[in-house]
Amino acid sequence: MAEVNASPLKHFVTAKKKINGIFEQLGAYIKESSAFLEETYSNEELDPVTTEEQVAEVRGYLSKVAGIGEVLSRRHMKVVFFGRTSNGKSSVINAMLWDKVLPSGIGHTTNCFLRVEGTDGNEAFLLTEGSDERKSVKTVNQLAHALHQDEDLDAGSLVCVMWPKAKCALLRDDLVLVDSPGIDVTTELDSWIDKFCLDADVFVLVANSESTLMQTEKSFFHKVNERLSSPNIFILNNRWDASANEPEYMEEVRRQHMDRCTSFLVDELRVVDRAQASDRIFFISAKEALQARVQKAQGMPEAGRCIASGLQNFFYQPNPLDLNYLFEECISQSAVKTKFEQHTMRAKQISEALRLIMDSVHIAAQEQRIHCLEVKEEREDRLEFIDKQLDLLTLDCKSKIKKITEEVEKQVSNAMAEEIRRLAVLVDDFHMDFHPSQVVLKVYKNELHKHIEEGLGRNMSERCSCAITAALQNTHTEMIEGLKPLLPIGIREQVDKMVPRQCFALSYDLNCDKLCSDFQEDIGFHFSLGWTMLVNRFLGPKNTRRALMGYNDQVPRPLAITPVSTSVPPFPQGSMIQEELMVSMVTGLASLTSRTSMGIIVVGGVIWKAVGWRLIALSVGLYGLLYVYERLTWTTRAKERAFKRQFVEYASEKLQLIVSYTGSNCSHQVQQELAGTFSQLCQQVDVTRQQLEDEIRDLNRKIEQLDEAVISHRMTGEIMHLLFGCSRLSCSGIDSRL
Repeated sequence: MAEVNASPLKHFVTAKKKINGIFEQLGAYIKESSAFLEETYSNEELDPVTTEEQVAEVRGYLSKVAGIGEVLSRRHMKVVFFGRTSNGKSSVINAMLWDKVLPSGIGHTTNCFLRVEGTDGNEAFLLTEGSDERKSVKTVNQLAHALHQDEDLDAGSLVCVMWPKAKCALLRDDLVLVDSPGIDVTTELDSWIDKFCLDADVFVLVANSESTLMQTEKSFFHKVNERLSSPNIFILNNRWDASANEPEYMEEVRRQHMDRCTSFLVDELRVVDRAQASDRIFFISAKEALQARVQKAQGMPEAGRCIASGLQNFFYQPNPLDLNYLFEECISQSAVKTKFEQHTMRAKQISEALRLIMDSVHIAAQEQRIHCLEVKEEREDRLEFIDKQLDLLTLDCKSKIKKITEEVEKQVSNAMAEEIRRLAVLVDDFHMDFHPSQVVLKVYKNELHKHIEEGLGRNMSERCSCAITAALQNTHTEMIEGLKPLLPIGIREQVDKMVPRQCFALSYDLNCDKLCSDFQEDIGFHFSLGWTMLVNRFLGPKNTRRALMGYNDQVPRPLAITPVSTSVPPFPQGSMIQEELMVSMVTGLASLTSRTSMGIIVVGGVIWKAVGWRLIALSVGLYGLLYVYERLTWTTRAKERAFKRQFVEYASEKLQLIVSYTGSNCSHQVQQELAGTFSQLCQQVDVTRQQLEDEIRDLNRKIEQLDEAVISHRMTGEIMHLLFGCSRLSCSGIDSRL
């Protein structure tokens, strides 16, 4: 702090370091904000909370702050002197350096730009553009003096004069002074501005007190003002020592110069207001000041026309007209206030604009977050409703399916029992060439099986299909209508197409060929009054066969077992005690008659004696005629009728065994059909549930991202608060020092 108080120029360097630190923080914040906005904008999962214009705007702020930071990164204050030829620009700089370093004199002397910087060494040297060779400072006249120029340097060239800091206190605080050729001897003003003025902190217009501001000077600074926003300009009215010759007009001339310079700064350039203009206009005599300082540096008494004229106070402290005060106080303070204030205000504007952008993003993120929470709640309620309704509908559909399958089983069983009773009609409708040979009989049986299976299926379908199909369609419709409210509107239209399949038909699967595969026809001739037929009428065909074949109780002969298809349920086997008793009786009788024929003779003798031989002869004749008649009428047609009658009796018995099985099979088909439809509907519901779960998962992820955006906004808000606090602190510190 003591060092800052000792040197006003040091305050400029310190202030620039502080403001540079603020811009580094601001640049880091803008970079972080830009990355955040770009990430938010490119996030496809989120609805747009950031616009492309906002991203581009923040990216532009980043480049602007980087540019300002690059300017502020310089560690020196650059002061550029401009003016017409022979106005004393070089003399002013020489007076500040306390030595005649730069070429000066009457006429056009400075031919190029001269940059004076401090060096830590004890020796002064020169550097030219494009070369690192150090040249003696004594050659500055050969390089830069228009009258002694040996080298080919144009007006836009730059010669750097490195002057020891030990010889000049101004250069110790990184002050850079730039001398320029007269602005009235060149037309390359625009290139000068681009090359030497864009990074200048202070512009000093050296005017001639013996004349007034010329249009050439005004035009140049108008161009500077167009290229730079509010340049920091001072006006030095040099050669004020000439006023000593006319003291009676001194104040009037001074007032005239003040009015014209003030009008130029305020009305034309508009860089300051009228109250501040007087602090930027000075009256000096650089030549007299240089002579006095050179003499003082050499240990000689200060002398000169100005001193003799009583104007020596123009050049020495604490008089405010002294050059030291001008550059160590006024210019330093003005550079700090004007230059840094401009950057600070620009940073504040950028920060405020960025804060507004982040606030808008924050508001959009909050609104989207609230919307996501509402949608999530609605989706969760919808999912819970679907689960509950699906459970209820599942129980209801199971009950309906059970009910309709029971009805189908009952209806099919009744229809099949009725068709079995009418099986003879169906068999009679079968027409095919019949022949008792085994080859033809095999083909005949196969075709008859097909005819019966097709006929039974057709008849049962006519009896059951309409009612079953109607019940099936009603159940389908009820299931669809019950599940439709659980589906989105778009899927409901597709579900409407899931009507009961019109092509659905019951498959009865009677398998007559397997069921009747063990059928053995008996189409041989049998006399109706023969012993076999009489026993058959008395005991039935099955028991007759067993009786006549000589079965006994001691050695039972096995019966032929009917092969049963795997698809047909096993035949029930019950007790036949009465039939076994009858068979035993007849078998005993047959065995008795077969042992001896003597019984027949005895019986015949008895009958002969009782009725007489004529009646016996008549009976035998009638018996023989009946036998002959039946034998003659036993044609192929009679055999076919006998075959069909036997087949009807056998098939009816077999079909009765699978009535229950067929009903169960048909009910199972209906159950499968309804269960398939219900399964398809449940799959659609599951798709809807999965979509809802995916939406809820996506909403949770979006809410988390939006929460992160809100947290990021809070963090950036805190950073913004700290930046504004630092900015106000730095500016207030600068202002307090001023």
